[in-house]
Amino acid sequence: MQNPEFAFQGEMDPEAGSLRIAVLQATSRPGDPEANLATVAGWAQEAARRGAGLLVTPELFVPGYDPPSVSARDGDDHRRRLAGIAVESGIGLVASTVEHRGESRHICASLFDEVGIELTRYRKSHLFGPVEGTWFQPGDELPETVEFHGLKVALGICFDAEFPEFVRSAALRGAELLCVPTAVPLRPNTRTGPTPFDVSVVPTVLIRARAIESQLFIAYADQAEPGFAGLSTLATPFGEAETATAASGELILGTVDGAVVARARSEVDYLEVVRGRTASSQASSSTGS
Repeated sequence: MQNPEFAFQGEMDPEAGSLRIAVLQATSRPGDPEANLATVAGWAQEAARRGAGLLVTPELFVPGYDPPSVSARDGDDHRRRLAGIAVESGIGLVASTVEHRGESRHICASLFDEVGIELTRYRKSHLFGPVEGTWFQPGDELPETVEFHGLKVALGICFDAEFPEFVRSAALRGAELLCVPTAVPLRPNTRTGPTPFDVSVVPTVLIRARAIESQLFIAYADQAEPGFAGLSTLATPFGEAETATAASGELILGTVDGAVVARARSEVDYLEVVRGRTASSQASSSTGS
């Protein structure tokens, strides 16, 4: 991926936030959270060694992506351990766990800073398929936007990012970086041949499109072979992207720069047009009432 700092050098706001981030692609083991926590800890240390200030990890990585077997256990202890990993490695961490709220069970994602504070937690609002829908309930709140090292960050989870209105809503609320823990399952062939929907288009086409149309960076961290698509991606507001292979055990690194976001939004005014139409619609509704 071309480094956007060089692409627009001398034309950007030096006051804007800038952060080197790492996107982890790895395959976790359902039912073995200790091994999965050790994997996260190892990669967090490696990301820090390579200069990253934030590591984004895949969906349900610590418990393992297996909704029927992992939904029964609340992830409070996992989140405590993840906060400790952030402290030990000295970098921020985005990780996905299970959350119990009363009778409801949710797939969630958290952003921990480097001193272990959970800055925000988001509950997945677009559940994928009957398995997730059977074992979890959808969240009913949009992700909040929080500040991290001078950047405005929001969280999504996997299927959420396939809905343009979801990503656009985060951008309209100020997000410059959307972090998306992901687990895209591979689809088996049908009796007549390959499945008609190639899931590789999600990271290679849709994520880049979402970054362009909503003018923000997207860090999309997927689980990998043998059961998942891999192809984790870091996409810029100009559509540049660094994409992993399908293999487990890859780390993508890149720089997220708020000045690049500002430049993209000044080049094409997608968000301002949407804001203008929304304001106009609200004014018309108010007048009509």
